[in-house]
Amino acid sequence: MIKKLFAVILLFLLFIGVNNMAKAKTNEWNKIFKQSNEVEIKKVNFKNRFGITLAGDMYIPKTIKKGEQYPAIAISGPFGAVKEQASGYYAQTLAEKGFITLAFDPSYTGESSGEPRNIASPDINTEDFNAAVDFLSNQKNVDAEKIGVLGICGFGGFALNAAQIDTRIKATVTSTMYDMTRVSAKGYNDSIDEPGRYKLKQELNKQRTKDFKNKTYAKAIGLPEKLTGNEPLFVKEYWEYYKTPRGFHKNSINSNGNWNTTSVLSLINLPILAYSNEIKTPVLMIHGEKAHSRYFSEDAFKNLKGDNKQLLIIKDANHVDLYDNAKKIPFDTIAEFYKNNLE
Repeated sequence: MIKKLFAVILLFLLFIGVNNMAKAKTNEWNKIFKQSNEVEIKKVNFKNRFGITLAGDMYIPKTIKKGEQYPAIAISGPFGAVKEQASGYYAQTLAEKGFITLAFDPSYTGESSGEPRNIASPDINTEDFNAAVDFLSNQKNVDAEKIGVLGICGFGGFALNAAQIDTRIKATVTSTMYDMTRVSAKGYNDSIDEPGRYKLKQELNKQRTKDFKNKTYAKAIGLPEKLTGNEPLFVKEYWEYYKTPRGFHKNSINSNGNWNTTSVLSLINLPILAYSNEIKTPVLMIHGEKAHSRYFSEDAFKNLKGDNKQLLIIKDANHVDLYDNAKKIPFDTIAEFYKNNLE
């Protein structure tokens, strides 16, 4: 009898130990930035209109009061990154300033669902922001009339595109924005002309045929594992973020994988921002003075109408500085912008 009782106790202790280990693993900090003591984090899931389940982290200020509602901000980007990187850093920092924030992984990437993996779509990735607004609008502690979006890099373009169609978005911020449809169709600094684009489409469609035959998806060229020193400056800047402890995350396409080659076809064919001149809500666009991508924000800004738009150029900042450099990212300005326009 004593032996049986001892065995039961051992099994119970083992169960408790395994349970605690599982909890520790679940609660383990897996972000590339330091955890704040001022914010609570809640893992969430929600679906977009395409039936894809998006994974997100909600950052909730510990100062919020039960029964009250607060402004909220949906955040995503950069293109090829995950919520444990720059978007989570922005989300946590803005939550420290009093906002409920949601950093989420776009469709087909990170912890979000969608097959095949590692593809992008101007339609679906814009919808990802709209779905985040769906989710936030139905949270008891969120004021559905005070929701903004913030997009970083390629998701700056998708955030602005979401603001074109979604009148529930009351304020939009883009940081170091890329127009992924423009760069895919025209190359950097619009260096690809119509004949060049046609050749590109021919190559991509040949690859589609091969992919179907091989029952797999060829991968596009990603960041190198090591630098040779001959790469363009902007590639070196990306590498220093995604491939070093500064910004590496195992779930990030740019850190540890490659986009599918043929996913660029939809980006070439469906340009975003066609109706950005119709955005009636406030927009703040932020870019680095020395960023190779600066022209994306400057050109998109010219198309915005009304007096509710701002373009802020950060002195001496490059493209990647606005991912994680607290000395360059104007968080106080961003917070003030949302406070003034989510009232």
